[in-house]
Amino acid sequence: MTTVLAIDQGTSGTKAVVVSPEGAVLGLAEVAVRPHYFDGGAVEQDPLALFDSIVEAGRAAVAQAGAFIDIVTLANQGETVLAWDPATGEPLSNMIVWQDRRSESICAELAEHKQDIAERSGLVLDPYFSAPKQAWLRRNVTTDGVVTTSDTWLLHQLTGEFVTDVSTASRSLVTNLDSTGWDLDLLNLFGLGDERLPTILPSDALAGSTRVFGGSMPVGGLIVDQQAALLAESCLAPGEAKCTFGTGAFLLANTGNTPVRSKSGLASSVAWNTASQTTYCFDGQVYTAASAIRWMQQLGFIDTAADLDSVAADDSAGVFSVPALAGLGAPWWRPDAKATVTGMTLSTGPEHLVLAVLQGIAAQVAELGQLVSDDMGQPLRRLRVDGGLTQSTVLMQAVADLMQIEIDVYPSQHATPLGGVALARITIDPALSLSDAVIPWQPNLVYEPQWSPDRASEFRAHWRSIAETTYTSEPSQQQIH
Repeated sequence: MTTVLAIDQGTSGTKAVVVSPEGAVLGLAEVAVRPHYFDGGAVEQDPLALFDSIVEAGRAAVAQAGAFIDIVTLANQGETVLAWDPATGEPLSNMIVWQDRRSESICAELAEHKQDIAERSGLVLDPYFSAPKQAWLRRNVTTDGVVTTSDTWLLHQLTGEFVTDVSTASRSLVTNLDSTGWDLDLLNLFGLGDERLPTILPSDALAGSTRVFGGSMPVGGLIVDQQAALLAESCLAPGEAKCTFGTGAFLLANTGNTPVRSKSGLASSVAWNTASQTTYCFDGQVYTAASAIRWMQQLGFIDTAADLDSVAADDSAGVFSVPALAGLGAPWWRPDAKATVTGMTLSTGPEHLVLAVLQGIAAQVAELGQLVSDDMGQPLRRLRVDGGLTQSTVLMQAVADLMQIEIDVYPSQHATPLGGVALARITIDPALSLSDAVIPWQPNLVYEPQWSPDRASEFRAHWRSIAETTYTSEPSQQQIH
């Protein structure tokens, strides 16, 4: 039986959880990290502060647990990148966060190749993914060292190895979706063909060992944060889907063991690879969820996220919001989109704006759910949800109303690290099945639609028409439909 230290390194913080063989949380520590937002779409983080947060959280969780750790696992941000010196491990740049939009011009240069890129990688040509940001770093910051996703540098700091995992690599735009290996043609398109590349590991592989958290501990069972949550929420069969409400909101749906491409504007990538079998997923992104809530805090509409439900009006009084504060993801893929609020009058108050923003987040999630249904040829039956914003009854009810399906709330705030736990378990014990490795759970809340289908359809149609007005220029690289 396996005791796991699972580390979830996210955009807004690092969480470390020690989980017993029975699935009990023995130790828990969280350290906040804050991205820095600048004009021009820049979003950066301090690499050393990020690594320090892993060390601090991990050591605190281990000390609290007082248990022998069999294995350490890491879930990472996925598309965040940096340049660094592989000889010394020293960063040569800040981390360029997944929300950063400065590589939009690089995507625009490659617009004529967008179909080939989509067919090879399964992804849409967009600054959200890793390779454009890596190319931007090479052009604008440094040509020294290596340029990789954040997980490779963090793992090097922990173990000394130069590796990434297959789910993270599949978020790059330079990995072949079919072979799950680096694609030289795609690398050359982005000017990355001569780069030293990390070894791509399957999800159930050992990456090395570390002494950072105490005695020597193996490190393995690596995965992207969103795919980790998909696993923790037992989305093991094609068509099962979850949405994580964190800094952004991310809807993922299991698509099985065949690499299929979305026809509706979703990304298609690797969910995990275990026992030499690859599972794939569709995913769509709402770039601002909790970050939109922090924006409302800065404006003084609410004091904390806990105030959302008490401040939000019962009715928005005709106020609609498209909270595209960092652009729009699928199906629009418009990094140039701007947030908008419409329908205000002299009687509009903060309570109407708060509700409108929450409904705007829910509307984007509903659009993503529709895209999944279109691609898979069958409607979503229900949606599993996790993340801090699931504590907002108003937001979760809006998601149920607009999607017209039941919403199952995951009972733990630790979905991402618990997904890592499942992979760590089968890394230590390859005979364990994936379904047996996942910690069993039941939803602690279920939201049912309260709106009629007609009301939901009318709201979504009006909201969608407003979303189309949030950008005015021609798309810089690709608009799916």
